[in-house]
This record gives sequence, C-alpha cells and structure tokens, in this order.
Amino acid sequence: MAAVTPLIVIAGPTASGKSALALALAKKWGGEILCADSRTVYKGMDIGTAKPSKTEQKSVHHWLLDIVEPGERFTVHDFQQRAYAAIEDIRSRGKIPFLVGGTGLYIDAVVLHFVFGPDSDIVRRHELNELSVEELISLHEKQHIPLPENKNNRRYLIRSVEKNNSFTSRNKQPDTDTFVFGIRVERDRLREQIRERIEHMFANNIVLETQHLLQKYGTNNEAMTGNIYRVAQKLVRGEIGTEEAMQLCLTRDYQLAKRQVTWLKRHDYVRWGTVDEVREEIEVILQNSVTPEQFSGTMEKKVRRVDDT
Repeated sequence: MAAVTPLIVIAGPTASGKSALALALAKKWGGEILCADSRTVYKGMDIGTAKPSKTEQKSVHHWLLDIVEPGERFTVHDFQQRAYAAIEDIRSRGKIPFLVGGTGLYIDAVVLHFVFGPDSDIVRRHELNELSVEELISLHEKQHIPLPENKNNRRYLIRSVEKNNSFTSRNKQPDTDTFVFGIRVERDRLREQIRERIEHMFANNIVLETQHLLQKYGTNNEAMTGNIYRVAQKLVRGEIGTEEAMQLCLTRDYQLAKRQVTWLKRHDYVRWGTVDEVREEIEVILQNSVTPEQFSGTMEKKVRRVDDT
C-alpha cells in the first residue's frame, strides 16, 4: 500500500517566521499552503493581516485566502470543511499540504477532527440566553473557544460561541500522517520581529487600508476586530497619534503571541524548535517518508517554556 502524503502543520506565535518557512519548504518539496488564520480569510484585508504577497502566492499556491467578505459569517466548521477539501485536492495531485498559521482553533479543528453540533439557530440562541456569564465562560473553556476581549459581556460571549460552532467530540491525537510543529522564538527576538512587522504595515499604509474597509464594510463586523485594525481605527478617528498607535499595536500583538503559545502548549504532540530546527526535522520526514511513530528527531516533543513570552 502506498504511503499517504504527510500533512505538515507549522504553528506558532505571530511574526515567528512560520509563513516564510512554509513558503521555502513548499517551493523545495512541491507543496501547497493552507493558511490557518482567522483574518486572512477575508477579502481586502491584506496589510493588516500580513497576508502573503501576490508574488508569494504566485510562487506557491495558497489556499483559504480571500474567501469571504468582511462581515460575512465564517465559522470554524466552515474553515475545517474547506481545509479538508483542499488537503484532499493537494494530495490527489501528488503535492504536499502545509497547514500554516496562528489560529489554534482552526488548526485543532482540522488535525483533531472536531465533530460539530447543529449550527446556531433560534433554539440554540434561546439556550445560550438562559446561561449566566459564568456558565458561558465555562462553556468557552470546555469547548476550547477563545474568550472575547470583553469576557464579561453576555452578548459577546454568546456571539463567540455561535461563531465558533460548539463541537461535540474530537480526537486526542492527530492522524499518523500528520506532523505538528511549533516555532520557538526568544522573547526579545519575537518582540523585535513583531515591531518590524508593524513598521512594515504602517510604511505600507495600513491607515489607508483601514479607511477603505471602514467605508465599504463599517465597524460592526468580526473582521474589523483584529488588533491592528482596532488600533488603526483610533488613528483614523484622531484619538491617538502614529507613534502611540504603533506602540499599542506592539503591545497587543505581543499579548496575542503569548496567547498563541499558551494554546499550543496544551498539546503534547507539538514538536517545538527554532525555524532552523523545524526546517531540518520536516526535511527528515519528507526525505524518508516516515510516520510519527518512526520519527526519531532530536527536537523536544514536550514544550519547555518555549520562548519565555
């Protein structure tokens, strides 16, 4: 029986270098990239999401970019089903699928095969409305759904549960053809990489992009709640200056990075390493067509303080 083409998963905090690594590996090994990011799915949101450039997208096929309009409902279940279809398509053509991103819930839904309950409806909304704030928070924790920024607001909590489609079951470990890696970055280096990314966004006029998005879609949609866009809106309204905006973006993105690492640390199957270490280990897998059971790389399988973030 022919070996199944592996699914390579590269996760980690924002600005850790995972996208550049995936691009280099996909070019070398004949792969295609699935973007596991809850913001890059939206059309027109390019600068503020650090979306792969048009040149990068031409050099390697990227999936799950620009698939819905800002304001259009898009759930974890939607992402999962599109990812499954893409992985099947990529494998059918003898290519290697690379699932890459920082949205842990999206990645988990794919590699752990979440089974989702019925989509939100009037009955479900009524059930959620009967729950207290404490019960809604507990539901988030049980379902591994990220809490909204205002976790004491019942409306936000209910909307968050509905958006993420509560799942009824999941696997405890990925399939044997799936390898999950986490990028480890030193704390100071990560802050510097985040700063460089923010400077690049402002140099490429994130403010103008935000203005266009506000004019076309308004503020009342999930897509515009991303860290950068929330801050850029304050700048557009004249509430803060550019320097303050950039510093606020740095603070919020660093906090996001810590949450992303915490999410991944819950899984004992994530193999952690620097960009170079992960590159070496993935190439061992691709060169030898090994399974996780056969794989005997030198990287730590358990996380070790990761990056001290």
